[in-house]
This record gives sequence, structure tokens and C-alpha cells, in this order.
Amino acid sequence: MRLASTKTAAALCGGLLLAMSVPASAAVDAKLLDMLKANGSISQAQYIELQTELAKDQKAQQIAQQAQQETNEQVAAVAKKTNEQSAFDQKLAWAAKTQFKGDVRIRQETVKIDGESNNGGRDKDRQRIRARLGAYTEINPQVDTGIRIATGGGDDARSTNQDLDNYFDKKQIWLDLGYIDYHPDQIKNLHVIGGKMLQPWVSMGDVIWDGDINPEGLAVTYKYPLGSTAELFGSLGNYTLKDNVDGEGVQFRHDLRLTAGQLGSRLAITDNLKLTVGGSVYAYQNDEDSRCTGTSTPCALSVNGNSANNEFRLYEGFSQLDIGGLAMPLSFYGQYVKNNDAVTDADTAWLIGAKSKVFGFNLDYNYRDVQRDAVVGAFTDSDFANGTTGSRGHKFKVGYDIDKNFAIGATYFLTKADFASRTQRDADTNTLQLDAEAKF
Repeated sequence: MRLASTKTAAALCGGLLLAMSVPASAAVDAKLLDMLKANGSISQAQYIELQTELAKDQKAQQIAQQAQQETNEQVAAVAKKTNEQSAFDQKLAWAAKTQFKGDVRIRQETVKIDGESNNGGRDKDRQRIRARLGAYTEINPQVDTGIRIATGGGDDARSTNQDLDNYFDKKQIWLDLGYIDYHPDQIKNLHVIGGKMLQPWVSMGDVIWDGDINPEGLAVTYKYPLGSTAELFGSLGNYTLKDNVDGEGVQFRHDLRLTAGQLGSRLAITDNLKLTVGGSVYAYQNDEDSRCTGTSTPCALSVNGNSANNEFRLYEGFSQLDIGGLAMPLSFYGQYVKNNDAVTDADTAWLIGAKSKVFGFNLDYNYRDVQRDAVVGAFTDSDFANGTTGSRGHKFKVGYDIDKNFAIGATYFLTKADFASRTQRDADTNTLQLDAEAKF
């Protein structure tokens, strides 16, 4: 009896071990139990008990398999979502590297010119608005782009202002910037810029260039450090002003073009004394064929006081001295220009000025004398002497930051001009501008 019980127990244990160690289907496990019962290794009660346990094990195995399947499905779903999110992030990666910048300025402007009628003349008492919005994106570590739209007249490169006038009509929006800036990693501080761009040269005054003018063409700029206290900077560019200006052919050589080159240096003489000096050449090609024959403004280079059929090759010298360590910062700046191709001897212009900041007020003053044919009338400052050459006088400017990115300011031009008035030379031409500007 003990031997039979031992055999029975051994057979039972062997069967259970076999059942646990070898994964089997429910049919195989049930068949094993039937064999054990048939050869007398287990009793009927044991058979029923083992069948019950087998059913429980089978159910637990099904639950585990189902749970594993659900887990696998969840993992696959998470992986798919992660991949989709990664692809979405890659598509929108440019957005993280894009900056939106803009400004809105409102202006009260009063222009008073001797000899002009107060009604229908060139005198003005008007309100104006300027609005600009730009998007600037890093395409990759070596390429940037910029696009900006702005108010203004499409035929006036010198202004982005619009008069508040004409019965609440909609104001015009134009493409103000659109460029690609390539700066290769192999040559640090080198920029190759193409399109409609910000002025790539350094300007110490606005005698040659109104600040709103954005040239169009191809330019290269470069900075080269000379130790820790100095650097060289320069630019070279070719810009198209008018396609086929002479009407003789469609080749590039028939276009009105500007070739501009500049070279300068920034020097830290001491910790509190910094000097910037440089020179520029602005050479126009085919400007002898640029004639004012249309109705647009400007329709040629020789306008706003220039002699008819004037030609231009401008040589400029400029400098700025920045003085620190004082109770208030102080800068002196200036520029001298000579038009080597002028058709008259009225071919020079100069400007000298000073800037500072006192009790939160930004102060800027300069005096200039611009002879008739010294600079391009189409591009000189549009506000000084009502935007004409053959003028001389003072510019006073003050600004104050009321809060972050919000400032107010006033600018006063006290000038005498030979061509702002249609009735007299050396006419007083004075302009007052009151501004409020918000940036974002």
C-alpha cells in the first residue's frame, strides 16, 4: 500500500513537473490527466481537483497573454505617437528658430518752407503712421533669411510713412526686406547676402543714405579681429537700380547699377576710448543714361536739387569717437563726401555731430552742409531740408524710453535750402516731428 502510494505520488509529481516545465495546449494537459487516471496513478477525486487547477491555470495564462498583448499594443501606440511627434517637431523646427520683430510709430509732422503757400503748397501739418513686421529664420547653422513688410509708397524708397488721410482708406503694404544670408562655418564673420537687404555698409550719418533705403543685389561683408583691441571690417556689393536703363539691350552691361565698397577699423585705444574710422566708394554705372522721363518718384538719380544729368562717383570718409568713464556717455561722429563725377563744382558734403544720454534722455545733434551735386538726390535723407540737396543746417533729436519697448521722441530740422522752395533760394526750411513708437 505504501509502495503504491509512493508510485502514485512519484507519477503525480512527474506529471505535474512535466505539465509545468513543458508549455502545452489545454488539449495536451487534459490528455495527460486522462492517462494518469487510466493507469491508476491518481484517484477520481485527485483527477477532479487537478482538472479544476488546470482550468484555473489556463484562465490565468489567457489573462496574462491578453495583458501582454495589450501592453505590446500600448508600447506600439506610444512608439507610433512618439515617431509622429518627432516627425511633426522636425517639420516645425523652423518655427522654433524664427523670430518675429516689428514696430509701430505714429508721428505729428510740421513742415514750414519760406515762399510756399500754406494751402496746397509744400508746407505740411499732418499725422503719419509707420508699421513694419518682419520674420527672421535660421534655416540651418550657415543660412539665415529675413522677410519684412512695411507701410509706405511703392515709388518712394526713402520713406515707410503713410499719411493719416483720405477718409479712413486702407494703407498700402510693401515688401521692405527679402534676403538670404549665407555665413559659412569655414570662414567666421563672412556673410554673403542676396536680395533686398538692410544696408550692409556702416553709416555715420544720413547725408548719402536715408535710413529707410534697403538696397537690392548681392553683397559680401567681413570682419577680421586684430587681437583683442581692434578689428577690420569691410563690405563689397553690386546693386541693380534700373534694368536696361539705356534701352539699347537686355544685357547686364545696359543696367543702371551701383558698385559699393567700404573698408574700416574699430580700435579700443583705452578701456574708455574707442575709435571707428573708415572709407567708402559708391560708383554708379550707366548713370549718364538715367533721365527723368517718367512720372514716378524718384524716376532717376538726379532729382531733389541735383543738376540735370548729373553723374555720381562718391568717395566718403567717416569716423566716430566713443568716450566712456564720464558721468554720461559721449560720442562724436562725422562724414565727408566728394562726388568725383559731378557736372558742377558743387560736389562736396560734410556732417559733424555728437550723441549722449542724460537722465534717461537720448540726445543727438549734427550740423551738415550738402552741396547741390555732392550726393544722389534720390537717396539722401528725406527729412533734412525737405529731402533736397543744396542745403545746410542743424538736426536736433531727443528721445525717452517711457517703458520697455515704448518710447517718445522729437526731432527738429533747422535748415536753409536752395531747392526746397519753388520761389526762392536759401529759404528757411524747418521741420518738427513728434513721435511715439512701440517695438515688439
